[in-house]
Amino acid sequence: MNGRGNEFNDFIRVLKEKNDIVDLIGSYVKLERRGYSYWACCPFHHEKTPSFSINAADKYYHCFGCGVSGDVIGFVKAYENLDFMQAVQLLAARVGLEVPAYDDKAAEEAAEKKKKRDRLSSLMRDTARFYLRNLYSGRADVHVKYLIDRGIQPSTMKKFGIGASLDFNGLPSHLLAQGYTPEECVESGACARTEEGRLIDAEGGRLIIPIINHMDEVVAFGGRVMKPTDRAKYKNTRETALFNKSKNLFNINLVKKEKRAGAIPYIIMVEGYMDAISLYQAGFRNVVASMGTSLTKEQARLAKRYTENVLISYDGDFAGQSANLRGLDILKDEGIKVRVVPMPEGLDPDDVIRQKGAEGYQKCLDAAMPLIDFRILSVQRRHDLSDPYQRRDFVKEALAIVRRAESATEREELLSRISKLSGVSVTALTRDLEKVPTQGERQVPQAAAVPKREARSGDVRAARFVLAACLLSKPYAADCDLSSCEFSDKEHRMIASYIMQGRKEGRLRPSGLFDLMDADGELSEVLNLDYGDNLEGPSAEKYFRDSLALLDMRKLTAQIAAAQERYESAETVEEKREILLALNEYTKKLNILKKQGGGTV
Repeated sequence: MNGRGNEFNDFIRVLKEKNDIVDLIGSYVKLERRGYSYWACCPFHHEKTPSFSINAADKYYHCFGCGVSGDVIGFVKAYENLDFMQAVQLLAARVGLEVPAYDDKAAEEAAEKKKKRDRLSSLMRDTARFYLRNLYSGRADVHVKYLIDRGIQPSTMKKFGIGASLDFNGLPSHLLAQGYTPEECVESGACARTEEGRLIDAEGGRLIIPIINHMDEVVAFGGRVMKPTDRAKYKNTRETALFNKSKNLFNINLVKKEKRAGAIPYIIMVEGYMDAISLYQAGFRNVVASMGTSLTKEQARLAKRYTENVLISYDGDFAGQSANLRGLDILKDEGIKVRVVPMPEGLDPDDVIRQKGAEGYQKCLDAAMPLIDFRILSVQRRHDLSDPYQRRDFVKEALAIVRRAESATEREELLSRISKLSGVSVTALTRDLEKVPTQGERQVPQAAAVPKREARSGDVRAARFVLAACLLSKPYAADCDLSSCEFSDKEHRMIASYIMQGRKEGRLRPSGLFDLMDADGELSEVLNLDYGDNLEGPSAEKYFRDSLALLDMRKLTAQIAAAQERYESAETVEEKREILLALNEYTKKLNILKKQGGGTV
């Protein structure tokens, strides 16, 4: 980095030191001191009980409700909706500092990237207005008729900014006339090029539904065809610098407004735009659409900002889609309580609203069941229980699901239900339970079989606890050698590396991590543990030791598996002997940990 870049970095350090984080945030929200920390109702989500905490010594804030974290620059960026340099300038003016010139290449690239993004965002907003005018132009009769036939009211059309594309040429001409370049039109996703290179509307002729993110920015469009065609009925504009489908939920912008008005007990998650629009119109305002059934971790974390309870309300055929059912574990792994709404066979939420009204759909919501119960129902729907062969298959698959139950009480309830459906006694079912592999799990005879990370939420909890205790300098973690721990998550490895470097230099501060990684990711989950007595007392110390033991066991298990693979491919007797010696050593260490009861987290 050049001298100018070093000068700017030194300035940023001074800026953070001079802007006291307690004083800064206290100028925006009312703070209450509790011991060494300051607390407030979070300014970034609605709450009645304060869960927003400021660590004055380490100069960072963290909300234990919605998970936001950051330093003074991060707070100003989020609260004032500013970019990095704007936040720096505001903070500098606040304490009478002059911002030095900065010509670092990375900063220039970041500034250019933001400028480009702002330009694309402006283009998408102008595109949404163009489509909206089309719908009310008197030339979109087909589009308007479709909406009326679907029962969509004019007020709802305006609420969602629904519009119309009349042809393939109108939008490109409009955008070019507004001063946008052909390259910007294509980069935004609003337009595409034909094989001949001609610029066309990417959603030509379709009914247009703007996709708006949680910051109220139009980032993409969904379009529905208006005529019978062999093209896809629904189509999104492509992924761009503004739009990543896996990180967005349709209608999250309006859910955010509902959250500001009061607590949201749950979010209803549907699959498509029209389902969300129909439910919203019927009074179910806390609804989002996943825009597809394969959920992602980013979507789960986005939903969790607003509530810890999600009701999955996909169509009536969803119960048979086992692959997509497995995808719902992503929500569960992020600490969300998932219930699934059983829909009438063949109907989607919009169908239920149109045929049975809001009361009919409410009955479906009232019947929502835990995810594991819905898995049993889905298996039941796939089998004819009057056929003895299919009944046996049902029992086998259902028992595999029961294996995943989190408590003996839950297992007992599920076994009782399976018994009633199949006619097999609970005693027999209990006897067979341990013989059946968990659904989706491959039976491997070796003790070293390692389940996938998604199925090992205990490992993730253990890693987070170890890192939190070390990062926050808990006495019982002082002697922990993180270099001997093996973290499978990239962000966990980054946090561990930061801790080791900070210890080496004699100045370990959690706030420094906000300059290195996303504060809304795993860092937020680690900081969440600094709440109440989670990291304090004898029970926390024991949990820390158990967590370390579990990580050691996973490391040894992986080493055993790797050694077994090497043994299979070894060509000489000497190689095999060396590998067997290593295997024996790994196995002895693993058995010692098991006998000590380690890893029970």
